[in-house]
Amino acid sequence: MARAAGFDLVGLARAEPIPPEVLGDWLAQGYHADLDWMAERVAERLDVTKLLPGARTVVSLACNYWHGDESGPIARYARGRDYHATMRDRLRTLRRSLREAFPGVDDYGAVDANPVMEKVWAVRAGLGTVGKNACLITKDFGSWVVLATMILTAEADGYDDEAPGDVCGRCTLCLTSCPTSALVADRVVDAGLCLSYQTIENEQPVPETLRRAMPNLVFGCDVCQDVCPLNATPVRAGSRFQPRAVAQATVAELAAMTRAQFDGWAKGMALMRAGYDGLRRNAAYALGAMRAVEARPVLEQLTSDAAPGVREAATWALEQLP
Repeated sequence: MARAAGFDLVGLARAEPIPPEVLGDWLAQGYHADLDWMAERVAERLDVTKLLPGARTVVSLACNYWHGDESGPIARYARGRDYHATMRDRLRTLRRSLREAFPGVDDYGAVDANPVMEKVWAVRAGLGTVGKNACLITKDFGSWVVLATMILTAEADGYDDEAPGDVCGRCTLCLTSCPTSALVADRVVDAGLCLSYQTIENEQPVPETLRRAMPNLVFGCDVCQDVCPLNATPVRAGSRFQPRAVAQATVAELAAMTRAQFDGWAKGMALMRAGYDGLRRNAAYALGAMRAVEARPVLEQLTSDAAPGVREAATWALEQLP
């Protein structure tokens, strides 16, 4: 049923509580930056029966999103339709099938925004293992996957109880390649140092120590995945993850885009998370990090922009030009 709904991978795990230290140690270190919602509803994150009373099974679901090996200013997962929408559509299809086949079973579906620890459940359900870059790494698709989760009140006739093995070995390419050293330990990300956080979630000015690590990065960062040998032979995803026109835009074009262009380009995409001003701010930082002399006219124009964050970023970027 999951495959018919469009999911590439599916696995089943027992709905048993997650040890508190799995989340608590990371929060205690302050590695969640100002993502305060990660520290909320902790009891529900650790015990799915608090989300769905009577929960017996957790169904972990994944979709491959890789659609090209070219690097660019927008992270690969965000180059097409917002994956939240695609995954929710497929969850609804799966839910209808399950309810028709098992009318007495209750369910709870989650895609990223709910208090569900999706990677933990993906590992428990046998979809893959977490690599040193803190990404879920699957056998078939590497780490180029997005996740969804469904919780059921029914017990399954079988589960994947085998503990996953280490797929990284002595490889440390992701740790040494991270442009801001955000991977502070194996499988541990300091969100405050991560450029995905800085370019998507952080609405304040990016710390100056991190801006110089942003050449050609405007929304998200794929570096720790690009260097991973386990991603060497990716499989092209289906049409729902097809990149849109904005994926071909240069950093300078993103910095110079009008509100109308942004609305046309970003509608229905994850780029809306950063917003018009956020993307242009990030593009200005990236141009400064690239020392893009040819972008001087664009940056000079942005120094008088209505958005304070854009003005500040453009002023800083101009200072970096030779």
